[in-house]
Amino acid sequence: MPNRKATITRQTKETDIKLTLDLDGTGQAEIATGIGFFDHMLHLIAVHGLFDLTVEAAGDLHVDAHHTIEDVGIVLGQALDQALGDRSGIVRMGSATVPMDDSLAQVVVDLSGRPYAVVDAQFDMPFVGEMPTTLVRHVLETVAFNGKLNLHARVLDGWDDHHKAEALFKALGRALDAATQLDPRRSGIPSSKGTLTD
Repeated sequence: MPNRKATITRQTKETDIKLTLDLDGTGQAEIATGIGFFDHMLHLIAVHGLFDLTVEAAGDLHVDAHHTIEDVGIVLGQALDQALGDRSGIVRMGSATVPMDDSLAQVVVDLSGRPYAVVDAQFDMPFVGEMPTTLVRHVLETVAFNGKLNLHARVLDGWDDHHKAEALFKALGRALDAATQLDPRRSGIPSSKGTLTD
């Protein structure tokens, strides 16, 4: 089995981030961004995707949470892209529909090498914990563009904003788990054009 692991660091005047992702992990997570609810969402991706994920992030939280959440999304997407390599042998596409009490969310991904995101998720409150609900859409888009994947995410039902977000991130983990799996029947690139990186 190839080593499908990546460590990415990002330092700017706004954030200092180190992230390690192992696609063939067991769902172990050590996450510290300074934003409790965002830590919870990243933990859900790891647990439900069976990825090992370590995130150490220090950001300008005295301004707000935006830069930290955005930059972690950038680094997570870059780590996913790097860990996949040329994407040989992967299943490539995956989907998950996940309930969380009153809420129901669906995420569909294609690790196509072509970044695109469609996110349909409405929230009633401006924040869940210390995370602005506007950043749920933004971080999903950021992961998709930096991970070079096509992502469609929808909240299908629900009234509790915490549950809506939780269902989305659980579904993202499970969809990515399905798509990143190695298909024992495939030895090459899962594309009729022979590449997923251009």
